[in-house]
This record gives sequence, structure tokens and C-alpha cells, in this order.
Amino acid sequence: MSDRTVFFVSDGTGITAATFGNAILAQFDFKPRHVRLPFIDTPDKAHQAVRQINHVCDTEGKRPLVFSTLVNVEILSIVRAGCRGMLLDMFDTFVAPIEHEIGIKSHHRVGRFSDASKSRAYHDRIEAIHYSQAHDDGQSHRDLREADVILVGVSRSGKTPTALYLAVQHGIKAANYPLIPEDFERGQLPSALVSLKGKLFGLTINPERLAEIRAERRSGSRYASLENCRIEVAQAEAMMRRAGIRWLSTTTKSIEEIATTILQELRPERLND
Repeated sequence: MSDRTVFFVSDGTGITAATFGNAILAQFDFKPRHVRLPFIDTPDKAHQAVRQINHVCDTEGKRPLVFSTLVNVEILSIVRAGCRGMLLDMFDTFVAPIEHEIGIKSHHRVGRFSDASKSRAYHDRIEAIHYSQAHDDGQSHRDLREADVILVGVSRSGKTPTALYLAVQHGIKAANYPLIPEDFERGQLPSALVSLKGKLFGLTINPERLAEIRAERRSGSRYASLENCRIEVAQAEAMMRRAGIRWLSTTTKSIEEIATTILQELRPERLND
């Protein structure tokens, strides 16, 4: 069913429509073509969106799925009246029943980022992103005490993407620090981390998978060899056990699963943000 098309239509960025729609689509074993139509905020743009959706309907001979987070009533009515796709309007599905249940009208605010730049949460998130970038791969020891979490593990075990996800999605100041052969020879954590054990969380990975990932960058090197990957992973896990560091394997887990586990362990209150 890869010839099916899914549209995500929004008068904002379309991120909410895409995130929610993809969560629903993950329940089905097929890979549709994705089309995001952001900033549909005028009648003219609405009519253009309808024409694009209907053209796909005619071309493919199948109704596209259309996830909408359109707030403007006029814009939504144009899409609803003209669209021949299967329209799944999230505000009508969820916001309207909640309005009825709690007796409060929603803001019907166009775009979820309209006033984000003025909020403290947004400011904290930008700071966290800058912090995580500055403390990627152990490149800076400065201000490590300010970190909410410091991810440790061998190179290419998933530390960088996890740190950035924590910063972007949760405003977490996440540093990451690689464990390298020199650390294993000394048999102890890097000196910069010794006094910060309460902030450390370890990531490990299956050696076979690690070898595959490293080979994509440095094929044929000792760094990417399976033997070396087995040694590094075993030594890193032994070091984390000795130091009493909580850790998990990233081999079969998504970044979202890894980040959620870290938050549950170290900052459970941030799951409610």
C-alpha cells in the first residue's frame, strides 16, 4: 500500500498534525507517501490545498488520508467542503468534545508557536539546545555541574542524538561524554566525571550493531572491527557496573524510548512538562 498518500494540513507548521497522524499510522503495516501542507492560513491557500489533495485522489484512484489541525473555521470549511480525501480533523475530534465536557471554549489559536518565543519554557529549551551542542562528545568540561544529565558510553552508542532529543523535546541540559580506550586502561571514569556520578547515565549497545554503525564511517578500521567493538562494550559495561551508573542498551530502542527511560530514572518530574 505504498501508493497511498497521507496529507498533514495545518495553518501552523504542521508538526502537531504530522506527529499525531504518524502515531496513528504506526498501528498499520504500510508505508504511505507523506505530504505536509503547512501555513494554510488564507482561503486561497485552502483552495490550493484542496486542488492538490483532489489531484492525488484522481491520480491514485484512492482517497488520500488527510490529517488536519486547521483552527480557522473559514479555512476548515473550505477544506471540508471541497476535499475528496478522508478528512480526519483533530480539533473537531478532540477539542470540541473537551469544550463540551469542561464547559470552556478553547483559544482556537492559529499555530502553537505564536507566542512561544516569549515563554520561559521556550527560553529554557533554547538554552538546553545550546548547552547540549557545546557539551557534545566531551568537547567541553566547563559547566558540567549545570547538566541535568551526562550520558556516557562508547563512541557511536547513541549519546549525541539522545542528548539533543532531550534538549529539544524536554528542555533538558544533556551533556555527553565518551568512554575511550584510555579510560579502560586506567580502569576508572574520566576525572571530570568522578564527582558527578549522580548525573551520569550510561548507554551501551550490541557489539555487532556497533561494528555496523562504525563501519559506515570508517570501514576496515580497527575502530570499526567487531573484535574491538566487543572489547570496548565489555569494558564500558564493566566500568559502569563498578561505578554504580545506571545504564541501558540502545540496540533495539528508539531515541524516544531511551529519552523516556532516562527521564524516568533521573528527572521523572520532567515527564509532566
